Amino acid sequence: MTQEDKELLLKDLCARLPYGVMCNRLKNVYELVDIDIKRGLVYLLRDDTYVPYSITMGDEVKPYLRPMSSMTEEEYTELKKISEYYGFAPFEYIYDWGPNYNMTDWLNANHFDYRGLIPKDLAIEVTEENNPYKD
Repeated sequence: MTQEDKELLLKDLCARLPYGVMCNRLKNVYELVDIDIKRGLVYLLRDDTYVPYSITMGDEVKPYLRPMSSMTEEEYTELKKISEYYGFAPFEYIYDWGPNYNMTDWLNANHFDYRGLIPKDLAIEVTEENNPYKD
């Protein structure tokens, strides 16, 4: 894992922390419960066992995420309702514009991979057969 990939993964996991993101470590499913950025550690929970793991272990810790292409029509409609802005504001309107954090929060809460972690092999694609978020 490159330093750039490690930083990207840590940034992404930090944003997902409030949303119960599930991770895979050595073929076991854990819930991400805490992150220590300075030490590069993620804290995972499984069966009431709370354990730190180094994110530098490379492919040993990966979040389960949904590709953007898996978004249903209903989800897309919901996301459009949340969004108040599409595209970039012209320079003259920059003071009236701000990023829509509600969209990012929604994407995180629904476990979408909007940073492209799956193609970089930094995350595991959620599928019908491989979905730790099923009730």
